Amino acid sequence: MIANKNAAAIAAAALAVSLTGASAADGLRIAYFASASQNGFNQAVYAGIQEVAAEHGAETAIYDGQFNAEIQYNQIEDVLAGGNFDAFIVLPNDTVGIAGAFEQVIAAGTPIATTLFPVGPDLNTLEPQVEGITATVASLPVPGATLQAQDLATHCENLDPCNVVILIGAKIFPFDVLRMETYYSVFDQHENIDVVAVGEGWYDPDTSLTVMTDILQANSEVHAIVSVGDQHLLGAEIALEGAGHNVPDLYLSGGGAATISVDAIREGRWDATLAFFPHTMGKLAAEAVIAAANGEDVDVAINLDVVGPLPPIVTKAVLDANPDFQGEWAQ
Repeated sequence: MIANKNAAAIAAAALAVSLTGASAADGLRIAYFASASQNGFNQAVYAGIQEVAAEHGAETAIYDGQFNAEIQYNQIEDVLAGGNFDAFIVLPNDTVGIAGAFEQVIAAGTPIATTLFPVGPDLNTLEPQVEGITATVASLPVPGATLQAQDLATHCENLDPCNVVILIGAKIFPFDVLRMETYYSVFDQHENIDVVAVGEGWYDPDTSLTVMTDILQANSEVHAIVSVGDQHLLGAEIALEGAGHNVPDLYLSGGGAATISVDAIREGRWDATLAFFPHTMGKLAAEAVIAAANGEDVDVAINLDVVGPLPPIVTKAVLDANPDFQGEWAQ
């Protein structure tokens, strides 16, 4: 079984490299380990990596982590053992468990960057928790989730009760649990806010549609939804409409600043989204590992809340002030 898995990984790498369009035979080779390669956010990160790689004559490959921590860990080990890549970039599924794979890559002298989340037990620091990590290109989850929850609380000030649904990706993801706990820590300060349900959308609109439909069957009166992913709101919106809700009357806050949420906020259907910039993230990660591979100094902590094109919470007012912004990923 292990031999078959290794063969599949090598074949996948060869296919992925052939699809990048890179032409420099002697160029740097970058492996990107997506949390799930079919996920739109991961694809946008990869597009940023490819853009920078093309500028440097580098080759790239993408690996599908399938939202599975064990698969992703094994992929990193297999690719490292194959010796076909000069730099690694990871969007981790398990920010703690993946540390062992990072240590192996670092011990081999290969530059490795993490995107979206820090690697290690503390999700609220961008400073390396595994000695030798080339760069962490991410936003801190607690500050962003706090801003989301505070914005919702402001909206609910004159509504008692304000029935809230929380939509996360999955409770197996430490970063999702941390965001959920952060939401609760803010909502617990407001007696009028009642969290009536927590759903797991797995960053998928169809799954979110099913989950939200079930929630609405048990809780017909919902006033607000706060989510860690814009994909969840896409499904939730359909469920709300199907249950007879007028969506613009509700407060909807997503996560990601995807094109779909930017359009929905401009149209007045949704209210806010916590900004992530995956294309920028991929570019910065690629620039970091390429610089490290060339022996150059690298900023080990790159905060997207600081270097991103918009402030962390994107509302209609923010978009009105930035009319050219369209979002860096589809959904």
